Amino acid sequence: MEESAQIQVVPPAFTGASREVDPGACFEWLRQGWVLFIANPGTWIGSSVLMMVIVLGVQIVPVFGQIAVSVLLPVFAGGWLLMSRHQHEDGSAEIADLFAGFRHNAGGLVMIGVFFAAGIFGIAFLAFLLVSGGLLGGVITGRIAGVGIALGGVMIASLLAFILSIPVIMATWFAPALVFFHDMQPLAAMKASLAAGVKNWLAMLVFSLLLAVAMFFAALPFFVGFLLLIPLFTGAIYVSYLDIFEGA
Repeated sequence: MEESAQIQVVPPAFTGASREVDPGACFEWLRQGWVLFIANPGTWIGSSVLMMVIVLGVQIVPVFGQIAVSVLLPVFAGGWLLMSRHQHEDGSAEIADLFAGFRHNAGGLVMIGVFFAAGIFGIAFLAFLLVSGGLLGGVITGRIAGVGIALGGVMIASLLAFILSIPVIMATWFAPALVFFHDMQPLAAMKASLAAGVKNWLAMLVFSLLLAVAMFFAALPFFVGFLLLIPLFTGAIYVSYLDIFEGA
């Protein structure tokens, strides 16, 4: 009696291929993010409260607390993304999903956080050096022209920091989803995220501007608005990942 050989076909590894979407797609991402939130608001708000408590608790430690938060953000992002997937697929999102990034591909997610923290704090340090030099020059001259030079240095440093931060943010925007859902290596995931951001720069620009405006208003009533903003934009980021990567 011959036994038939069973051949297992291994699916090819995810390459991080992305597609270009219409710039107006960001409004659909936000709409679907709202749909995910409103279907299970208690879980989303509870997760937001827990996340804010954790972040505020860690940030009590000066400097090192802020660095730790930056490093751990991609790890928590994995949990938020899993919540979004569970809610999107069968409505089974749970607060416990928030810590899924610590259980799956935690090392890769932490490496993304290390890259993000090194980039952002390195750029901030460079801007500080430029600003301090400009301020020092203004103090030494002690004249109106010197003050103008100092303020000009602050503006130039701020603009430079903003421009240099864009590639860092783009490289780490989709990277947690690629590492968490597709087991991609951190560097490959960041390259794919950067490529997707460049390909969809206009949609990402509009989305980022909407996020910045929303963050401003969310912070006004004692940051209470973040209880809604965090899950809304988390769901929108998940939907944008589906649109750009899994729709490719």
